[in-house]
Amino acid sequence: MALQISATNPEHPALLLALPWDLPLAEWPAEYLVPLPRGISRHVVRYTRAGDEVIAVKELAERPALREYGLLRDLDRLGIPAVDPLAVVTGRTDGAGAPLEPVLVTRHLRGSMPYRSMFETTMRPATMHRLMDALAVLLVRLHLAGFAWGDCSLSNTLFRRDAGAYAAYLVDAETGELHPRLSPGQREYDLDLARVNISGELLDLEASGALHPSVDPVEFGHGICTRYQGLWQELTRTSVYPAGEYHYIERRIRRLNELGFDVAEMQIEHSSTGDTVTFVPKVVDAGHHQRQLLRLTGLDTEQNQARRLLGDLESWMATQDDHTPGDPLAARPEVLAHRWVRDVFRPTVRAVPPELRGSMDPAEIYHQLLEHRWYLSERAQHDIGLDTAVKDYTEHVLPRARAALEQAGPE
Repeated sequence: MALQISATNPEHPALLLALPWDLPLAEWPAEYLVPLPRGISRHVVRYTRAGDEVIAVKELAERPALREYGLLRDLDRLGIPAVDPLAVVTGRTDGAGAPLEPVLVTRHLRGSMPYRSMFETTMRPATMHRLMDALAVLLVRLHLAGFAWGDCSLSNTLFRRDAGAYAAYLVDAETGELHPRLSPGQREYDLDLARVNISGELLDLEASGALHPSVDPVEFGHGICTRYQGLWQELTRTSVYPAGEYHYIERRIRRLNELGFDVAEMQIEHSSTGDTVTFVPKVVDAGHHQRQLLRLTGLDTEQNQARRLLGDLESWMATQDDHTPGDPLAARPEVLAHRWVRDVFRPTVRAVPPELRGSMDPAEIYHQLLEHRWYLSERAQHDIGLDTAVKDYTEHVLPRARAALEQAGPE
C-alpha cells in the first residue's frame, strides 16, 4: 500500500513528505525532533517541524487515527478548545516493506504545557485550583456541545496561561463520542472518570515528591466534580422572573460573562406567573460581538460595547411577539434588529442633550445608560425602565461629570 496523507490543508502533504515515515516514531533521528515537554501517553508521540509549524505526531492504528482526526475536526467546527488536526498518514512501511502504524498529525499548541512539566517545581495550591477551574470549564464546554470525552484526565489536557488564569485544551479525543445531546448518565460517567483519573495522577505526583504537602489528591479529585456541578448548574438552569423585570435577566447574563461564557440565544416562554427564560451559552471567538452587531444593525463599536448592546438587543427581541399578517419576514433577526435601532437605540441616544455628551459616541452613551439602568434597578429591586434611567442620568450624572471636567481644566 502506498503512503497516503489525508490533510485539512492542501499545503500540508508537501511539507509532511520530507519526514522519515519509513522509521517508527521511537527511532526518528534527533535532527527531526523539536525538544518540547511531552505528557504521558499510551502511544508514541514526537514533536517535529513541517515548514514553519511545530507539529505533534502520534502513532496509533488506522481506524482510531481516522476516527480521532474526524472528532478533532468536529470539535474545531464547534469552537471547542482542542488541538488542531492537520493530517492522518497511512500506508507507512519500513525499509524492508513491513507495515508501520499510521500516525495522527496535530498542530502544537504554542505556549501550552502538559501538567507534569508544570509540576517540575512544587506548584502552590492556589495555582492548582486555577488548573482545576480551567479543566472544569473545558469539560462543561465539551458536554454542552454533546461531546462525551470518555477519558478526561490531566494527561489528556494541555494548559496555557490566559491573563492570570489558565485555559485548558483537549489533546486526546481517541475515546470521545459526539452526540446531539448528552444524557445525565453520560455526563456523570465522564465526571466519575475525571475524578478517578485526576486523583490517581496527583497520587503519582505525591509519590514522586512533586505535590505540595497541603494538597490531598483524593479531595482534589472530588473538587473537580464540585466545580463542574456548580458551573453546569449556572449555565443550564431555567430562570423564572416576573414579567418585565429585565434587570434580573441582565444579572444572569453578567454572571455568565464573568464565567467566560456568552449568551448566544434566549428563549422566553410566557406563563401565567411570569416569563421563563432559558439561556443557551456559547463560547465565541474574539471580535464575534463586533461582527455580529455590525451585521445585524450596522453599528460599528468596540468589543465590550458590542457585547453589551447585543445583550440588550437579545433581551428586547425575545419579548417581541411579531405576527404581522402577510409578512413572514417580520420576525427575522435582521428585521427586528433594524426596528430596535429605529425604535430603541436612536431615540434613547437622542434623549441625551448634545451639550452633555462630551466625547462619547452613540454606542458609549447607550452603554452608559444601560449601566445606569442596571444600577438603579438593582437599588430599587425592580426594573425601572430605560426612560427613567435616561432622565435620571441626564439630570444627575452627566451634569456632575461635565462640571468635574471643566473644573479640572486642560492637562
